[in-house]
Amino acid sequence: MPNDRCSILPMSCPPRGLCRVEAAAYIGVSPSLFDEMVRDGRMPRPKIINTRTVWDRHQLDLAFETLPSKEHGITPLAPINDWDNMK
Repeated sequence: MPNDRCSILPMSCPPRGLCRVEAAAYIGVSPSLFDEMVRDGRMPRPKIINTRTVWDRHQLDLAFETLPSKEHGITPLAPINDWDNMK
C-alpha cells in the first residue's frame, strides 16, 4: 500500500501521515527503536484515522529537532596498538 500511495503523490508533495515503518525510516531508526521512542515520549503519539494509525510528519520534525545532538567533533577510535601512537 505505501508504494501505491507514494506513486499517486508527486515527489514535491510527500505524504503528511506516515505509517509506523515509514515514520521510523523518516527519522532514521528501526521500527522497534521508534516504538521505544514513542513510549518514552521522544517521538509523538500517533493520530487515529478510522482504523489507521498514522504519525504526522510535521510532529515528527518537531520531535526530531528536540533530540540531543552529539558533542562537536568525532571521538577517534582507540589505537590498535602502542606503535600507532609513535611518531
